[in-house]
Amino acid sequence: MPPMPPMGPGGKGRGPAGPHSARITAEKPKNARRTLSKLLRYIGRSKYLFFALLGVMLLITVMNLLAPMIQQIAIDCITPNENRTGIDKDKLIETLILLAVVYGVMALASYLQGLFSAKLSQYTVRTMRHDLFESLVHLPIKYIDTHRHGDLMSRMTNDVENISTTVSQSIGSLISGVLTVIGTFVIMLTYSPLLTLISISTIFLTVFVSAKMTKYMKKFFIEQQIILGRLNGHVEEQVTGYRTVVAYTKENDSVEQFKSMSDELRKTGIKAQICGGMMGPLMNCISNFGFVLIAAFGGWFSIEGWITVGTIQAFILYSKQFSRPINEIANQYANIQTAIAGAERIFEVMEAEPEPKGGLLPFNSEEVKGNIDFRDIIFGYDGSKPVLDGLDLRVKQGQKIAIVGATGSGKTTVVNLLTRFYDADAGEITIDGKNICDIPIDELRRSIAIVLQDTVLFSGTIGDNIRCGKPGATDEEVAAAANKAYADEFIDRLPDRYDTPLSEGGSNLSQGQRQLLSIARAVLADPKILILDEATSSVDTRTEMHIQSAMVALMKDRTSLIIAHRLSTIRDADKIVVIDKGVVAEQGSHEELIAAEGRYYELYQTQFAGSKT
Repeated sequence: MPPMPPMGPGGKGRGPAGPHSARITAEKPKNARRTLSKLLRYIGRSKYLFFALLGVMLLITVMNLLAPMIQQIAIDCITPNENRTGIDKDKLIETLILLAVVYGVMALASYLQGLFSAKLSQYTVRTMRHDLFESLVHLPIKYIDTHRHGDLMSRMTNDVENISTTVSQSIGSLISGVLTVIGTFVIMLTYSPLLTLISISTIFLTVFVSAKMTKYMKKFFIEQQIILGRLNGHVEEQVTGYRTVVAYTKENDSVEQFKSMSDELRKTGIKAQICGGMMGPLMNCISNFGFVLIAAFGGWFSIEGWITVGTIQAFILYSKQFSRPINEIANQYANIQTAIAGAERIFEVMEAEPEPKGGLLPFNSEEVKGNIDFRDIIFGYDGSKPVLDGLDLRVKQGQKIAIVGATGSGKTTVVNLLTRFYDADAGEITIDGKNICDIPIDELRRSIAIVLQDTVLFSGTIGDNIRCGKPGATDEEVAAAANKAYADEFIDRLPDRYDTPLSEGGSNLSQGQRQLLSIARAVLADPKILILDEATSSVDTRTEMHIQSAMVALMKDRTSLIIAHRLSTIRDADKIVVIDKGVVAEQGSHEELIAAEGRYYELYQTQFAGSKT
């Protein structure tokens, strides 16, 4: 059977303190070079598109380099000098036609650049999104329990989308920038080495300012993404728990909390955008200062007869092209920094240790008998006080074992360890004498089915949700499972029966109906070991009777572990195990435990006769 949602020590499906208790702190800037290297490897997976884009950018660069050169020739055609006093009309017309062709080719190449950039960005983020989601579904339960769900969703959506935008808009500029700087520098040297030296003198100032600004602003962009993840987590909490918010009239508190985080995001965003936006004007200012130097020294060189007026004009254009890539990167720096910060967060999830696959011990889930042993189990969720502290428990094949105890005693933790949602810190758990750590985890979980208190239904039809217990099951098998679970009675009353679509979480069904579907799913899985965790605690008495009948049929000839607060539902269990303070306090039949007047007797009296403790 597919792995079911995790259960924390409180049995509410959330982990030790729930995902929403995980405190997100400001991250330190990570290795940008390493992140860029990994990001480039993803871009390199679409190598044909990348090389096509590279070819187009090379063509654009060549056209950009030719245009000032042709303009210089055209200007010199109409500029009188000592060798020519008139206008060379024929050469001027030829030059202008050539210039028009250059600009036409540049326009077509720019269109292709946009096309290839868009495709490259979408193919890149599709691969990243696939790898990220594959990493998510293979993460350990502990990782999901200790990270905000909204933050994880933000990495899948916002961070990936930021990378898509940046790749689409910036990668072409980066390629063009490198080619343009190299080509422009070579051409400028051929025109005038001295004027070239004057032109590039401002580059050192540009590099110095960029380095200082980069170091200062990156922390704001990382902090912005972290706060955005927290904000998404808050929204996800409020939407998921909307009924609780309304029931306790917490709407205003929720709004205030949202406003507080939103204001924090606004302040950080303003700082980040101001810092990022300052780069462009600063670079333009430095660039314009360079133009002034070229005009001044170029005019002097022209008066001395060292260069022509057309050369000055071409040199100004080339100087602009030389500084343009740096200015473009500066103007896009905010997007680039956001993408790098997002990529770091994405790779952090991808690089997290996946859930272990278990051992290689031969194990066939269909041949499991169901003998379970817990031997001296020690386990704690957060590394502090153990929830289980030396627990020993033996369950024989086909036995129906009820596990009871006070809230927080470790009942659900026993189930979490058996299914390997978590691994014990010490001790050993065996099934049919085989240590579960040596068993392939897929085979282990196929031999176990869980019916939880909080039923989880997925989008799709009723039939699809039952079929989760056995993918590929026929319609007849699904109907038979529903019949055994007593779910067919309400399903047959629905207009589309098994093809009835479910709203989110199955909210168009009652709690009891959702529970019966969960039992039908377990029936279809046909497990050798069955776990019922508070399966009837949130339904009315009449519905509970139907669910109890379904569970009796389901537990037949199976090893069953029943976790219950309602002691009336477990009186006919083969053995009742009382867990207290992480150990088995006592065990036996209902009558034996009542006669012993121990911890079970106290719990029973609390529920049915008033507390006598």
